[in-house]
Amino acid sequence: MAIFLNKDSKVIVQGMTGATGMKHTKLMLADGTNIVGGVNPRKAGTTVDFDGTEIPVFGSVAEAIEKTGANVSVLFVPPAFAKAAVVEAIDAEIPLAVVITEGIAVHDSAAFWSYATSKGNKTRIIGPNCPGLITPGQSNAGIIPGDITKPGRIGLVSKSGTLTYQMMYELRDIGFSSAVGIGGDPVIGTTHIDALEAFEADPDTDLIVMIGEIGGDAEERAADYIAKHVTKPVVGYVAGFTAPEGKTMGHAGAIVSGSSGTAQAKKEALEAAGVKVGKTPTETAKLAREILSAAQ
Repeated sequence: MAIFLNKDSKVIVQGMTGATGMKHTKLMLADGTNIVGGVNPRKAGTTVDFDGTEIPVFGSVAEAIEKTGANVSVLFVPPAFAKAAVVEAIDAEIPLAVVITEGIAVHDSAAFWSYATSKGNKTRIIGPNCPGLITPGQSNAGIIPGDITKPGRIGLVSKSGTLTYQMMYELRDIGFSSAVGIGGDPVIGTTHIDALEAFEADPDTDLIVMIGEIGGDAEERAADYIAKHVTKPVVGYVAGFTAPEGKTMGHAGAIVSGSSGTAQAKKEALEAAGVKVGKTPTETAKLAREILSAAQ
């Protein structure tokens, strides 16, 4: 079982023929991802050879879906063109669009998120500025290293790409049902709450690890959701306890103003909802181990 992505997912890559798209398409294929095509209007009708695997290039997302039955798109499109690429995916009604691109203007992200909503949310957007998602042993849509963990029964949702990788490595002996990097920008398509809801419904996820960071109130809203709707154990970590007030740290959304959005406030909100919160990623992984061991 998995959330959002599984072995049957048919993946296309918007921007596959660019340097970054080529690099990560090759890595995704190595992880067993069923990549059925790329999209580049200027190279439509050609194919790209990935170590003996010929991947066709289509002129549009709609054509790729028509010819291949694709249901996932991973976007490696430069920031200036990302909005148009996401809108194209939404218009084609692809069920899942994974926007890896960093540096997209918040106005553009808000515009394509609003556009998806106006179209009935037929396309789930993950990102932007995210590492994507992986269901180990089945499929990998994005840039998460496929060799740092194995299939298991932990669900992971994280704002931070690097902390996604660290947590997967820390708990690699236990493994993950799915790991979702939702991105750290102020406007993102899929939230902690969306992933929590999916993991709660997934019979093969026994425990959820949630990684947040300073800035905004996403973690506080997730805590409220957990208290009301999540029955599975949740372990949390909030990055940024030592961040100076008023300074943007890393992600565009990671800025603290007064007491709003601080790591301590988020930790307290999560703990009030019954979430065990670690002070470091390693301590968070230890808490997850203890809960799973006690349940056996």
